Amino acid sequence: MTGDLPGFADVVIVGAGPAGLAAAAELKARGVGSVLVLEREAQAGGIPRHCGHSPFGMREFHRLLRGPAYAARLLARAQAAGALVKTGVTVTALHPGSGLSVASAGGLRQITARRVLLCTGVRESTRAARLIGGTKPGGVLSTGALQGMVHLQALRPFRNPVVLGTELVSFSALLTCRHLGIRPAAMIEPGPRVTARRPAGLLPRLQGVPLLRNTSITAIEGRDRVTGVSLQTADGARRRLACDGVIVTGGFRPEAALVRDSHLTMDPATGGPVVDQFGRCSDPAYFAAGNLLRPVETAGWSWNEGRIIGRAIAESLGDEVPDFAQNMKIELQGDVLKYILPQTLSACPAPAALRHFQLRVTRPARGRLILRVNGEVVLSRALSALPERRITLPLNALPAGAEGVAELSFEDGPA
Repeated sequence: MTGDLPGFADVVIVGAGPAGLAAAAELKARGVGSVLVLEREAQAGGIPRHCGHSPFGMREFHRLLRGPAYAARLLARAQAAGALVKTGVTVTALHPGSGLSVASAGGLRQITARRVLLCTGVRESTRAARLIGGTKPGGVLSTGALQGMVHLQALRPFRNPVVLGTELVSFSALLTCRHLGIRPAAMIEPGPRVTARRPAGLLPRLQGVPLLRNTSITAIEGRDRVTGVSLQTADGARRRLACDGVIVTGGFRPEAALVRDSHLTMDPATGGPVVDQFGRCSDPAYFAAGNLLRPVETAGWSWNEGRIIGRAIAESLGDEVPDFAQNMKIELQGDVLKYILPQTLSACPAPAALRHFQLRVTRPARGRLILRVNGEVVLSRALSALPERRITLPLNALPAGAEGVAELSFEDGPA
């Protein structure tokens, strides 16, 4: 799939994960002439192709699938619809007006498009980003690296690692370990509770893996290979745990280097681009969907988001979505609310693609969400939420035709 690249497409999609492939199929289904999907990896499909376990696909295909089969079906659907998918192609720069610089085995070139959709996804935070000290031995892996070694290369990088984190991807790491008979020495969570929703927290118990809450890894030990980790609990107690590897899971950040180095406006809260209710960036030729918008949502959520943003792009090409004209900026007040998207709203009579605000909290929160427009309270809603749990608020909570600044805040108290 790495053959000659066209110099023009009606829509270029950067990233061939669930969001990008869903958007490609939707765009072709809506009659868009040429849709080109560019993927830097050797294979399309995104993160799911590394996940040799279920459940994937219930929303999309109405059946349970393992990750590789799910990714293959998404690719086949996009190609059957008529999208051109090119792998081994790296987009190196985004230019105003939807021009792209790309690099592939065939060399460097420029591609232009009427619209560009960015679906570059997320990456896990590294050991360095988490400020874990100690030595630098082999055997410290992210979930993605582990899954690639186990499912794509049938390699067993260790026998008794520890798993750092309890996000959904952390339990994917546990399932990946089981695939080749790897038995984790422990699952370690710095906070007081499991981050992922129930019943994920039952998996360590079912696999006989100790779950250590309120515990942090302060240092990794070993010379050539990991030999153990130093642990510290919330009350200051310290101990050593023998292990031969560390799986550093979660702590996702949008894969936004392209956006950061471009002319597009970034949102420091999400780590991705600022978008309006159509997924449209500050340059209206560019759109974004999937986990580039925030860290992190499920494959099914990203797939659906790609589909609805793809529909918005098709409508923009048909002049059904008017030119970008921001008339409302959304701001967060205080330190409890972590992020919100979309961050702006455009004056437009067309139905929104993103019909809900998406937000999360930085700590366990119980109280009320207060929405003010130009200083006037327009919504007060009870909220009881935990960090890394999806919270949605209908866009129509804002009065029709409202302009200016909308401020969203949280007040502790009875929900």
